[in-house]
Amino acid sequence: MRKLLVLCSILFSFVFADELSDILSDNKNILFDYEFQSNTAQSDMLEKSWINPVTLQYSRSYSQQFIDSTVQTGSFSIGIDQPIFRSGGIYFAIKYAQALRGANEADIRLKKREMIGDAVKLLFEMKKLELEQKKLVFLIKNDKLDIRQKRESYDAGLIDSSFLDQAILKANQDETQQLETEISLMKLKQSFALLSDKDPRSLKLPKLKFISAQQYKGANLELVRDRLRAEEKGYNAKMTWAKYLPTVSLQGRYINPDNNLFFGTPNPKIGNSYYTYGFTVSLPLNINMFSDIEVSKVARLKAETELIERKHTIDEEYKLIQNKLKIIEKKIKLAYKDEKLYLQLYRTTKNLAKAGEKTSLDTAMMFNSLKVRKLDQKIYELDKQIELIGLYTKVANAI
Repeated sequence: MRKLLVLCSILFSFVFADELSDILSDNKNILFDYEFQSNTAQSDMLEKSWINPVTLQYSRSYSQQFIDSTVQTGSFSIGIDQPIFRSGGIYFAIKYAQALRGANEADIRLKKREMIGDAVKLLFEMKKLELEQKKLVFLIKNDKLDIRQKRESYDAGLIDSSFLDQAILKANQDETQQLETEISLMKLKQSFALLSDKDPRSLKLPKLKFISAQQYKGANLELVRDRLRAEEKGYNAKMTWAKYLPTVSLQGRYINPDNNLFFGTPNPKIGNSYYTYGFTVSLPLNINMFSDIEVSKVARLKAETELIERKHTIDEEYKLIQNKLKIIEKKIKLAYKDEKLYLQLYRTTKNLAKAGEKTSLDTAMMFNSLKVRKLDQKIYELDKQIELIGLYTKVANAI
């Protein structure tokens, strides 16, 4: 059953990815594509950096050493000086480049997912603010009804003026809050426009589900990136050690000089074009060798410790969101409980108003309060989705 739930979560993640993977603007997607291409090109270049270039050289010189004569000499050559053994350094250099490629790719993917997550979060926040505005409409209606009731009671000498002042102040606060939500909504729309060229009203909000701890930890891009960073630093430490060990290099050179008979008849035993080749064994002696090795070793240990810390952070992040979702669920249940209570009160007040024991104002206030509690449930549901975005943005194939 547990495996089935995990599989369903993964399948849902892919569906979510298909729906919202193109939420970013074209320019944002192009920039991320350039980052991926640049990372691939740089990694390919680094992976082959141990291969030395082949040197092609053509030279021509002119000499006026002899009177009334200018001697021209030229030469064409091809040369290589290629290490073929670096005490394992070549292998570690290749593995280092591969680990660096993977770490950078995971980091770029994480940045893209976080940007997509920010855009989706803005959609939820805009929807939440729209519900808040609807809620304020009902609250302001109740404020006006309350002021009307307080004024009638004050005029009749039944209450002190402070009660009327409080009702007026409450209405002013709610109306100010309504204006503030309009400003906040404009800011959210502007922030969304900076990330996406889509119309937020045309985008369907996803329905996110709580993913398992196994999926969150197993496909967490931060963890993947830091694990590859630790591997990268490990290979770099081995590369640093290897560069102070013996190296074997092969040299070869092909030379094709111009024929020049000025100095006499050429020796038939000497070829016009020829090859030179050989090998070199070298061992560098550097006073900073042990310090250099120690620096790379400390960098590896630091990366491994950061990986352990990342695992702990991921565990705590998951627990925090899990606990926050539990609290939000309790809020939803309380709002639903209040809705049922206000529904009963509304029906009772409505019947009492028909009997002349309550006024139509009392009935309207109960109806507005009922609507407010219904909207609260929808707002809390959006709060859940906003919390879940924090999980989805860090999981591979989830957005």
